[in-house]
Order: sequence, then C-alpha cells, then structure tokens
Amino acid sequence: MAGLFAGIGGIELGLDRAGHRTELLCEAWEPAARVLAERFPGVPVHPDVRTLRSLPNSVDLLTAGFPCQDLSQAGMGAGIMGNQSGLVGHVFRLIRRRHPTWLLLENVQFMLQLDRGRAMSFLVDELTALRYRWAYRIVDSRFTGVPQRRRRVILLASRTEDPRPVLFADDAGERPDSDYRDDAFGFYWTEGLKGLGWARDAVPTLKGGSTVGIPSSPGIWLPAAAPGRKLVMPSIEDTEDLQGFPRGWTERADEGRRNGPRWKLTGNAVTVGVAQWLGERLAASGQPRSEYFPHQIGSPWPNAAWGDRNGVFGAAVSEYPRHEPYRHLREVIDEETARPITNRGARGFHSRTLAAKLRFDPDFISDVVEHIEVTDPAPSVPAGAGMAS
Repeated sequence: MAGLFAGIGGIELGLDRAGHRTELLCEAWEPAARVLAERFPGVPVHPDVRTLRSLPNSVDLLTAGFPCQDLSQAGMGAGIMGNQSGLVGHVFRLIRRRHPTWLLLENVQFMLQLDRGRAMSFLVDELTALRYRWAYRIVDSRFTGVPQRRRRVILLASRTEDPRPVLFADDAGERPDSDYRDDAFGFYWTEGLKGLGWARDAVPTLKGGSTVGIPSSPGIWLPAAAPGRKLVMPSIEDTEDLQGFPRGWTERADEGRRNGPRWKLTGNAVTVGVAQWLGERLAASGQPRSEYFPHQIGSPWPNAAWGDRNGVFGAAVSEYPRHEPYRHLREVIDEETARPITNRGARGFHSRTLAAKLRFDPDFISDVVEHIEVTDPAPSVPAGAGMAS
C-alpha cells in the first residue's frame, strides 16, 4: 500500500496490524513526517503530493485521508475545491497513471452535506468516469471499542473488485445503552450558543484545533471526582489512546510548546481500529448484509451507498460494523495527569449556558459552578471589606 496525506499513520498502522505492508508514505507537514519516519522505519516519506510523479509498481492499495479543512463544520467550508481539500485531485492524477486494485478515501461525514452534497458528487463522478465501482459508509469509531464518538466517511473503490463485500459485510447495529456507563461524560461547545457536543462514556470527536489554530480539547465531566477535579481535559497521551494509537506515538513531534503540533496531529488522525477492520475485510471479504435502494442524484446522500456506471444505490447499514469490547472513558483517561479545566474556561462555559436556549443536566451545571468556586485564584472580597470607615 501507499499512503497519501498520511498524517501520523493511523490508516497505515491499522492496515499493518491486519497484515498489509506500507511501501510509500506522502506527508507535507514536517512534524507529521518526523512521526512517520520514526514509526515506519525504512519506508520512504515523500514531502509533497503535488510533486509525487507516480506510485510504486508493487502498490495495489492507495489510501488517502485527504485534508478536511475545507469540508468540516469546524473549518471554513470552502468545499471540495478549497486550497486544502482540493489536493484530492492529485489522487486522481496518480491513479490515472497506474490503477492500483483498491483506492481508499477517508474524510469527515459533513462532506455528504457540504454544498448540498456536491463534494461527494465530485468524488463519485470522478471515480465513475475512470470506470471504478465505489462504495462508502459512515462509521462511528466507537465500534472499535474506543470511547470517542467520531463519525467518518470511508470510501472504497476498484476497477476490478466489488467493494460491497468489504464495506457492507459487517453490521452489528448501534451499540446498546448497556455498553455505556454514567460515570464520565465528554462535552464540546459547537455552533456558538446553538449546540453542545455531548457524549456519554465517551468524548465527542477529537479535533485538530479551532479555526484560529488553537488546540481544541474536549472537556470531561467526572461526577464522582473530588471538587476541582470534576471538570478535566485529556492529556495528549490520552488523545493518542482515544484514537487507538499507543501512548507516546507522537512524541517525535514534541516541540516543547504547550500549544505544539501533537494535538493537531492526533485530532486530525484516522482511528487505528477503523483501518484495521478495513484491512481485515480486504484480506477476507464477506457477504454484503444490506438492502439497497435507488438513490436520486441531487437528493441528500444517505449514510451508506454504492455505485458504478449503471447507477447509484443507498445501502441500509448502521454506523457500527462490529462491537469490539468497549473501553470505558475512565479506563482510558489518566485522571492523575488530566488537567482541570481552567477557572477562566469554566466561567466562559457557564456564561454561555446561561445565554443559550439549551437544556442541561442540572447536576452538570451544579458541578460547573462548584468548579468555578473551587478553582477561583482570587475569591471575591465582599463589598466594603477591608476599607477604612
């Protein structure tokens, strides 16, 4: 396989665990390239997809978790032809030169809605013109057992093989509520005052950062923890674990800065277990367990679909191919090293809860207020106290 836009190698590590071999990596960001050089010794790392002329002859699987900055809700929404996401065009340039057996693309699920589905239409139109049969499916990383609610589009295509027995052979249905505990909750503010990212026994989707480049950590509410420790943030090692990497995977990118690149690298990565599942199914495909229905071009894209020159069809599958043993959030987070949310951060959060027209768990709000009081570095002085009469 060859990995374009490889980041820190989440796809490659997962496929490697399933028995595949990496022949080439391509990554432009130097901190990520340092991680790849350390974690995939002996594998060439090309620095720029725009100057990569061709793929090695031995490659029969090309992967590309192409940049999502122009596609995600957290990004600028420029669309598939934005400066970053438009680099996917080089994927098509390379496969026109030599067609590997398989092409694997990965991106944010918001791609299905962006520009009324035009981003997805662009991809499948290009693949269909090249005579590829394609299939895609939204999957939630929690199916791999990690406590992170991360929904991503996985698209698999081939000119000679059928991707449906790979993507649609497994379907376990949504995880039952009994898989989740009530001792930890992850949260994020989203959409200003209109939405709150919330996850029971998990964190919402890890992000590479905000639109101004600041690391954007989720908060974690631990109702049973001691005062001052009930609202915490995961460490960088925790986030690596939440993505399925060994702890310390991105140490080579550490630049000694609090707002260094490790958070962005981990937040932008592909969950390792997702790629491992795909690698296992590529090695041993099964029988598609899905009902198909015609999809009208121009209507909203379904959560799963496939197509070729004969048409496009939706697929009735869930976002959970399997139910791997679940690791509870408190089993992943190192509560001793998790930093408490700052007093300033808690105050800002609380002020928005007062302004927002949203419903909150009253125990959660009570613990936010308690956290503000416990972590206040300079408690308020009653009016007139200490003043001369």
